Amino acid sequence: MKRSPSPRRLILPVLVALAGSVIYFLAGRTSDHRSADGGDAAGEAAPRRAEPPAGIDVYFSYTYANRPAVGENDGENIDRQLARFIAAARSTLECAFFELESQRIADALIAAHLRGVRVRIVGDSDYEENPEMQAVIAAGIPVIFDGRSALMHNKFVVADGAAVWTGSFNATDNCAFRNNNNAVVIRSRAVARNFHAEFAEMFERREFGPRSSSDTPESLVKLGDADIYTYFAPEDDVPPKIIRILRAAKRSIHFMAYSFTDSSIAGALIERAGAGVAVQGVVEGRGAEARGAEMPRLLRGGIPVLKDGNKYMMHHKVFIVDSLWTITGSYNFTGSGARSNDENLVIIRNEGVAGRFEEEFARIWRMAQGAG
Repeated sequence: MKRSPSPRRLILPVLVALAGSVIYFLAGRTSDHRSADGGDAAGEAAPRRAEPPAGIDVYFSYTYANRPAVGENDGENIDRQLARFIAAARSTLECAFFELESQRIADALIAAHLRGVRVRIVGDSDYEENPEMQAVIAAGIPVIFDGRSALMHNKFVVADGAAVWTGSFNATDNCAFRNNNNAVVIRSRAVARNFHAEFAEMFERREFGPRSSSDTPESLVKLGDADIYTYFAPEDDVPPKIIRILRAAKRSIHFMAYSFTDSSIAGALIERAGAGVAVQGVVEGRGAEARGAEMPRLLRGGIPVLKDGNKYMMHHKVFIVDSLWTITGSYNFTGSGARSNDENLVIIRNEGVAGRFEEEFARIWRMAQGAG
């Protein structure tokens, strides 16, 4: 039996939304990440690196202090960035949300809908009854659920057919204030067409998991001096795409993995480490040594791997290769990610983007060291 949200939970988002989207722009740069964590976001100044190219933005959740209040009070935190991305839309929003449990994001979607933006959502059936999702539905936004045991695990938004938000960030307060997460915004109509095609498979044709078509318009897109590859699982056979980049590593591979059970990817890391490449990583501590987990094998292969230092969750799914290539998205390095779930993966060749993720890796590594 479906859970009915209280009248207050349904009415309040609509009243808030009537104020329009301007509140998301007024938040401004009100936070000081140096004071928030008793230093900068990592506790010390990071070295200067190349900037991402025009058209690509990189965001992280500020959870390094293990205090949810830091992100809650930070006007630049990842949830505020997604709300602004939604608020900037003028014609269409195509959203694939594994889970919607953030009142701020629900309000932004309702505000967009009320000002005439065509908002459509694909969600995972496991979270259909979340009050925030029910509030969005009650406001008149159409939502399609996958209706299967495997996961619709994407976390992306396509705005106006011109820009894409993707990464590890679920639209939840946990992912905003407690769990380590990332997001990239890519302002490219070509990349947006790729994600629109995936959205249309799910929303319009009801194709999920292995039934999905492999019909990405342009798997490689150039944006300034960045090369951007877009893949979707399971239809695009993602593990070999990751392994191809790993095997090309000459100097370093850094990884942050929420879940890591793919033996073929682990084997590629061990092979590169044996060839002299500096490989190291951090994995989410829960399940790191469970049956099927690859952390013990990586350690036996001589690779330094630490359990994370976040008392909540380290939710990244990231590889950084030679401080040049960044692999990110919703895709966990698991068999279910490869064969069953609906997932997305972007591979970006750009020093500026990789530099941002190297800084995040350094923060996560120090947190893990501090946790012992």
